[in-house]
Amino acid sequence: MHKTNKEDVFKVVWRACDTFRGVIDPAQYKDYVLTMLFIKYVSDVWRDKMEAYTEKYKGDKERAEWAMQRERFIVPKHSRFDDLYENRGEANIGELINQALEALEEANPGKLSGEDGSGVFRNIDFNSSNLGDTKDKNNRLKNLLIDFSDNRLDLRPSRLEGQDVIGDAYEFLISFFASDAGKKAGEFYTPSEVSTLIAKLTRSQPGARICDPTCGSGSLLIKAGKEVGSDNFSLYGQEANGSTWALAVMNMFLHGMDNATIRWGDTIRNPKLKEGDALMKFDTVVANPPFSLDKWGAESAEADNYGRFWRGVPPKSKGDWAFITHMIETAYEGKGKVGVVVPHGVLFRGSSEGRIRQKTIEENLLEAVIGLPANLFFGTGIPAAILVFNKGKGDNRNVLFIDASERYEPGKNQNKLREKDIEEIVATYRQFNEGQLSPGVVEDKFSYVATFEEVKENDFNLNIPRYVDTFEEEPEVDLEAVQERIEAIEAELGAVQEEMDRYLEELGLK
Repeated sequence: MHKTNKEDVFKVVWRACDTFRGVIDPAQYKDYVLTMLFIKYVSDVWRDKMEAYTEKYKGDKERAEWAMQRERFIVPKHSRFDDLYENRGEANIGELINQALEALEEANPGKLSGEDGSGVFRNIDFNSSNLGDTKDKNNRLKNLLIDFSDNRLDLRPSRLEGQDVIGDAYEFLISFFASDAGKKAGEFYTPSEVSTLIAKLTRSQPGARICDPTCGSGSLLIKAGKEVGSDNFSLYGQEANGSTWALAVMNMFLHGMDNATIRWGDTIRNPKLKEGDALMKFDTVVANPPFSLDKWGAESAEADNYGRFWRGVPPKSKGDWAFITHMIETAYEGKGKVGVVVPHGVLFRGSSEGRIRQKTIEENLLEAVIGLPANLFFGTGIPAAILVFNKGKGDNRNVLFIDASERYEPGKNQNKLREKDIEEIVATYRQFNEGQLSPGVVEDKFSYVATFEEVKENDFNLNIPRYVDTFEEEPEVDLEAVQERIEAIEAELGAVQEEMDRYLEELGLK
């Protein structure tokens, strides 16, 4: 019996994308195709469990259906893929799909909805006129349902090849859609290799609470969870964009992490992850916030109800330190770790940013500054850096600097961190934590451990070239040999000129 693998999923999704090609923007493919993949998956999981219960109760389907109502996730009959597939030829098929999504949300309050009751599918309309006139739209939706039908894709867990086939496929598909979405991609996806690197640098222990306050589609949060090495962790995230929040919720389900708490809303203006009136605290906080976000909420920061900006308020046109400050304030005192992707300006810009940066260093929170290659991220070619903060540094006031800007595999559209690059960065970071790197010594033009005094002498400027000397010495030049060679060339040129003059005279041209 054939087991469904990732390639089977990819093949179906590519075909489904062709259904919408030329009709809607490629950035919107994911809303329809990945939502249908989600419906198909939860329906097939339900079907698999139903078959198991029916067998358990010796063919009594009514009793099996009753038992299914006690499951953690309910799939109502009219929300199941098979029901939609049977009605694929109906004139109102777009409306039927919308109703199926709404029923799925209502049957699972809290799992597929926000605190205000807004469902994850509220921005996805299968009955939209954007899909063409009624006849064309119905034809496209019929083909979409055929694409995901059983004879092309069976997603029952008992038919899958490997435990995380769907989750891994979904991750890959999000990255695929990100590559097609251009600048918009940075809003919902962090490249897999960067997520892996941050997850390893901030590796959480079993039992950890892990948070991403700007979680996008959830890929970084999932990587951080997997790095624990067991199922003993809890995930929390918040995302401002409603469509991207929906992707994150579905992503958690497809990775078997449906207990994750993913909130929809603006993390700075309206943080949703709270315990009582206070911000929730976490063992690990990771994020790839929007670079230098304009209009991030500076106007209300001074009167912040949670006291996050006591070090100072970042400039209203650059929200980088607003997100960093939020992350630091939500990490547990004495042990919390923070890993955040930032543009290089965060390392050296002055004014209020410089003062905030100085205070975090004086508090002995900054642990590492890691420079990444250019052109790694969707939507921007600028190089970025990773900052690691540690609220449990103890007596070690040193800061590790790593210049990994030349460690990458060049690509046609984007560069990529290789596995060996990630391993080298992580190994160097762990050597620093274990005290194996000496302050004041540049290691292989790659890393440097700076003392607090050195950083202070540099006016708390964290620009990496100030610490990691990557200058290549020019080879010594033998001036006498060069002079001899010049004289020899000049003599050769003179001989050639004489010979040319002789030929010209013979030809009567001189």
